Amino acid sequence: MIKRNKLFGNQTRVTFCLPRDVPPGPVSVVGSFNGWQPGRHELVARRDGTRTVTVKLPPGEYRFRYLGTGGVWLDDESADQVDDRGCLLRL
Repeated sequence: MIKRNKLFGNQTRVTFCLPRDVPPGPVSVVGSFNGWQPGRHELVARRDGTRTVTVKLPPGEYRFRYLGTGGVWLDDESADQVDDRGCLLRL
């Protein structure tokens, strides 16, 4: 799930959210906004049973996917578009 909140100026706070244990182990959101670097934006467990990470982004289009332990790739159906290249986020 993706939550978007407009901030002052042209920035948007984007929160990426997954269930706490699906998939098991650490999960990072990787994409064009962070050079596709695993571990840079790792999701953190929350009390409500989810894992989240929040990034601030300027307007634009961003590709991303979730990367789990063991090279497990996941897409987010709440993205603006999902195709064979992963997810697309338009801000």
